[in-house]
Amino acid sequence: MTASEALPKVLDRIDRDLNGSLDRLFALLRIQSVSTDPAYAPHCRTAAEHVAADLRSLGFEVSARPTGGHPVVVGKSGNGKSGNGKAPRVLFYGHYDVQPVDPVDLWQTPPFEPRIETLDGGRKIIVARGASDDKGQAMTFIEACRAFKAVTGELPLDITTLIEGEEECGSRNLFGFVRDNAAELRRDLALVCDTGMWDAQTPSITTSLRGLLYEEIRLTCADRDLHSGLFGSAARNPIHVLADILSAIHDADGAVTIPGFYDGVHELPADIKADLTGLGLTPEKFLGPIGLKIPAGEKGRMLIEQISTRPTAEINGIIGGYTGDGAKTVIPGKASAKVSFRLVGAQEPEKIRNAFRQFVRARVPADCSVEFGNFGCNPAFEVAFDSPPLGKARTALAEEWGKKAVTIGAGGSIPIVSDFKTVLGMDSLMVGFALDDDRVHSPNEKFDLKCFHKGIRSWARILAALAE
Repeated sequence: MTASEALPKVLDRIDRDLNGSLDRLFALLRIQSVSTDPAYAPHCRTAAEHVAADLRSLGFEVSARPTGGHPVVVGKSGNGKSGNGKAPRVLFYGHYDVQPVDPVDLWQTPPFEPRIETLDGGRKIIVARGASDDKGQAMTFIEACRAFKAVTGELPLDITTLIEGEEECGSRNLFGFVRDNAAELRRDLALVCDTGMWDAQTPSITTSLRGLLYEEIRLTCADRDLHSGLFGSAARNPIHVLADILSAIHDADGAVTIPGFYDGVHELPADIKADLTGLGLTPEKFLGPIGLKIPAGEKGRMLIEQISTRPTAEINGIIGGYTGDGAKTVIPGKASAKVSFRLVGAQEPEKIRNAFRQFVRARVPADCSVEFGNFGCNPAFEVAFDSPPLGKARTALAEEWGKKAVTIGAGGSIPIVSDFKTVLGMDSLMVGFALDDDRVHSPNEKFDLKCFHKGIRSWARILAALAE
């Protein structure tokens, strides 16, 4: 029996075993695996061992691998015996760690005592720390595997799992782990379930993640702060110089003026652009809740393009002069600024860093000096819109949700996904079921019961489609 032939029975099994799936999720949610606080290290170890035992019950060969921090759970589905020999070998990524729960007094019930709550209108939600980020999401994939195993006795694909315990503190040991174990982890495709849906009815697949270049400018003019009455107009003011430089980064239409900045930025295909237009994201909907109404990005671009698929240059902070209470009439000797760039497509971070620094140096007066610092230099990630796995996943999601799955670019980044591409040579299929109101990282985090249930069914459909 092929995976597609077995799918109706697998979906039926998922429906009948929903209470069992919830029991297993709740057991994981009760573990206080807060990765950022050393006091919770034993709980993180317990969570890793719990996930390992669960995967082992499905026939995976599993080990909780030590790192410089919390363990990484690596599971293998029978050394490649699953699948039909032509289907892709996949690496599933998720994380078992969670954010701290502070402030505890804002939780309606204890954060590690999961519960089902019914909202007005009958909407049911799972409430607990980690319900959405990422225990609930990771379990949608594991439960789909469990259903296939129960119905067919095997998994539809050759699956390797990589479930870490430090995502919430920067995955600081995962990058080295992936590099050190590249030969073991390299597969044909990575599956990531740590993203979200467009809305409660519309599934989505994240097809791009923006990269990040983060620079600091440190400008020096005079060798000390000066009396503005004695030196005003004669001495160069570094805040004036810095303000002129920063204001020159954008033109009147919101475009970045740094030479070569847009090299490698691709236009969206017409059909994808039409899909995004159909989502109807307006300035009123997006900016209204924060007290704004006029988009400030590149003119002629849709708002959804500005926040997801176009590059950005933002001033994150300016420091200089006297900022204490009262007045102090000085001309500062130094001023600094922090500037970040969100990158897309094939933009090269190092090339843009060099161009930015040259842009700044060209505008620094001859009797002043500038130094630079760097806090990040990571490329963007994107999946080709004609990728066969992407097409199969979109079809599978549409069949489950009864609505076309949209492809969305994420404004932020998941750094390990870039390593999957650059170190392991794999594209990633990023499918998630979180909603904007899940209160991720906040008190009373939740995950819709419908998203959990249909998330399991969605992964079953995707696995069956990939196995064809």
